[in-house]
Amino acid sequence: MYWKSVVAITTLAAAVQAVEKKAASSAAKSSSAAPKSTAAAAAPSTPSSATNPLAITIPSIPQTTSYDPTVECQSYTVPGLTIDPKEWPTIWETATSNGMNTSAEFTQLYNSIDWTKAPAAPVRKATAAGGLDFAGYDANNDPDCWWSSSLCTIPKAKDVNADIYRCEEPETWGLTYDDGPNCSHNAFMDFLQQQNLKASMFYIGSNVLDWPYGAMRGLKDGHHIADHTWSHQLMTTLTNQEVLAELYYTQKAIKLVTGVTPKYWRPAFGDVDDRVRYIATQLNLTAVIWNLDTDDWAAGNSVPENTVEQTYQDFITMGTNGTFATSGNIVLTHEIDNTTMALAMKYLPQIKQAYKNVLDVATCNNITQPYMESAVTVTPFGAANASTSAGAAASGASGASGVAPAASGSAAPSSSAKSGASSLTAPASLLALVALAVFAQ
Repeated sequence: MYWKSVVAITTLAAAVQAVEKKAASSAAKSSSAAPKSTAAAAAPSTPSSATNPLAITIPSIPQTTSYDPTVECQSYTVPGLTIDPKEWPTIWETATSNGMNTSAEFTQLYNSIDWTKAPAAPVRKATAAGGLDFAGYDANNDPDCWWSSSLCTIPKAKDVNADIYRCEEPETWGLTYDDGPNCSHNAFMDFLQQQNLKASMFYIGSNVLDWPYGAMRGLKDGHHIADHTWSHQLMTTLTNQEVLAELYYTQKAIKLVTGVTPKYWRPAFGDVDDRVRYIATQLNLTAVIWNLDTDDWAAGNSVPENTVEQTYQDFITMGTNGTFATSGNIVLTHEIDNTTMALAMKYLPQIKQAYKNVLDVATCNNITQPYMESAVTVTPFGAANASTSAGAAASGASGASGVAPAASGSAAPSSSAKSGASSLTAPASLLALVALAVFAQ
């Protein structure tokens, strides 16, 4: 496999965190924005979304049409969308902040989970540099399926969803972008639309509330929207409460803004173990990792841009030399800043030439229902043309909704089951599932 060095991943963790925090801070400045419960209590009260995911409209305002980042990143309000800061974690802080971990809503969700069945993996420690401390961990036996230590994707624990780490369809580039929605992404999103490309967009909860039209456009354009936590931290270093909050409030934010609740997520830095997977499973979430990493986030920062460009070229070559003749890849790239988005626009035409398919993760793994809402589906693999994906059939003319209403007898995941990637385990906690079902109303 063409994995990046685990050592590099952990030592660079602090650097990427700093880059992302800096990017978030810059955007904020330019925008001027501010045991199993036996109780029979009702599911936590959650706001129902006013957004119809099948009929999203985005106004033509400077923030949604300009290619000037200074203009794009000016704050705005969305008519009909109420975001009360008292009901949410503090933006870009751990999601238990602002008293969220003591709220009735969260307390009820937490108590609905059978914590006696949670894997006993400890809360990990971070190093002074911001990476992970592997001291004392049995890396050879890897009892906790800790990806950061071993790249393990098949859990050792029971009733835990296995990770997806590749596209099962051969000669396929799994197109994914982390850390959005970025306020200055108009040119990038227009480019993807012009190229008729759909990606899996892993959105940070804080960014979704800061830039709601950005998240709306992601769904409207037919991209596969997924959860990338509230504040982008090393998940194995967080407590059970913190992990649950990071995932839950991001799902809640995406539902509020777009009208859909993701069933897929990506841990920051890929840092996940069976304890974290168990918590995610309670929210009906499955982790999506990767098997190729461009390191694009580091371009022009800790890594020369031409180094990242060479990595892109190497991965493009793999599309024609037989590397992915029997299964595809999932490539880690980012929407984090204008450099990463410019690199994507530069190399995507070459990627399309080198690979038979360039698709989002849902399509390339035949996952037709990536959201809790059954009315919103993704076009099955083979039903769309090569280099197209989620909701392409529904996209039609420019500006049409990129999602489609569910058809009866929607195809279940097929080829992805070969690796167990889509063999989802039902949430152990019924109340946790019910809590998210409230989103799906």
